[in-house]
Amino acid sequence: MIDEVFDRLVDQAWPAIQRVDAGGWTLRAADGVTKRANSVLPLGEPEDLRTGIERAEKFYADRGLPCVFSVGGGATPGLDASLRARGYRVVDPTLIMTARLAPGDGPPEEPGGSREAGEHEGARERVELAEAPSQAWLDAWWSVDGRFGGDGLVTAARILTGVPAVYASLGREAVGRGVVQGEWFGIYSMAVLPHARRRGHGRKMLRALLSHARAQGTQRAYLVVVESNTAARALYERQGFTVAGRYHYRVR
Repeated sequence: MIDEVFDRLVDQAWPAIQRVDAGGWTLRAADGVTKRANSVLPLGEPEDLRTGIERAEKFYADRGLPCVFSVGGGATPGLDASLRARGYRVVDPTLIMTARLAPGDGPPEEPGGSREAGEHEGARERVELAEAPSQAWLDAWWSVDGRFGGDGLVTAARILTGVPAVYASLGREAVGRGVVQGEWFGIYSMAVLPHARRRGHGRKMLRALLSHARAQGTQRAYLVVVESNTAARALYERQGFTVAGRYHYRVR
């Protein structure tokens, strides 16, 4: 099932610090830093749905965390309705977008090498790639995506470096992360600092990561984006990404 493939790819690329198998479900925790690493991945079918939910609720209650379920296409049948009936609300509907990759088959440059609207000459700076995130990379990403205070960055760094990845940066203004996963290349942590937006940095960062993906021999790329983030979605669509799946969180 292709939806379950995406569930597993996202889980592998964003590994929780603590993982407990619960009858086919995976209970994930990482000190509350990011919903993705602190939620139930409900693949498979427990012997009893209600018992499975209650076990998950106890797991998170014991850690002082809210009980969150990541509900994608591969989720246990009937789970979403059961969670709704228990008072769980939908949070962050998210799109999974994919693009096929072929050697030398990147999106064409604009005629004459012209820049996109709002892009200035600084956007032609070189994107740097590294095998580990520098402190400057972490600070830039956290200044955009950090919602868990300064202490959360230490935990976030452990999550990021839990699997091999490439870290892209454009000065101190834009960053991104890519993970090779067999034929797939996952793109994460795309962030442009507020003062540097509308300069083409996001486009340049994405292209650099896709170029790296092709060099690694991957065949397809994927990324996840919150459905309401229309600006990011438009950027990805211009670079050839289309919607291939969806998931959301259920939180009580």
